[in-house]
Amino acid sequence: MSTNVYIDGFNLYFCAVKQTPYRWLNLLVVCNTLFPTVTINKIKYFSAKVKALPHDRSAPTRQDTYWRALKTIPNLEIIEGSFVAWPKLMPQWPFAYVNGVSNPPNKVQVQRTEEKGSDVNLAAYLVYDNCMEEADESIVISNDADLTNAIELVTKCLGRPVTVVNPNRTKRVHSDPKHCSLQQDLKRVSTNHVSSINAKVLASAQFPPTMTDAQGTFTKPKGW
Repeated sequence: MSTNVYIDGFNLYFCAVKQTPYRWLNLLVVCNTLFPTVTINKIKYFSAKVKALPHDRSAPTRQDTYWRALKTIPNLEIIEGSFVAWPKLMPQWPFAYVNGVSNPPNKVQVQRTEEKGSDVNLAAYLVYDNCMEEADESIVISNDADLTNAIELVTKCLGRPVTVVNPNRTKRVHSDPKHCSLQQDLKRVSTNHVSSINAKVLASAQFPPTMTDAQGTFTKPKGW
């Protein structure tokens, strides 16, 4: 049986590898480690180009280097969404009642950033590929509950198996979905699930520090 893997890039980053020594992650090795008996047909990686910020101007360069490493995996495709940013007035925290508690709290202007399109792209490719029977089964690496309907269409309506992998490094369950716990809706609609990716898997799935592609030699970003 052949398998397509669909990876929510930012969900994986924030739940599994941010602020760890595991960011130089070989996604094919991760898949082969988690599912040693599975034949990987394609890996589809959904992400977006980050933007340079005054306090972190090298972020796009680090990401470009990582994507360059990912592109050495022959059966991996990067499918891009986009980032949007806009100023927004939000209540200050802790609340500051400058006009008394009977009035709304003080607001401050913040910059909101949001990745657009990646979850929609993942859902669309997942459903389309299964309608076309591109592979025998699917693996989704994400805990984003917005993917529930797409997965349910594949498992319940098309009758095709989907395994959901929670990218969090621990099995700890949080009440806040943004803390990377596997959503109950995703468990409900999937045919199988993996509750976490442990640090041992991440540590064993690192690219070599120095790599070579058609453009030449490159090295993993400093601090990774």
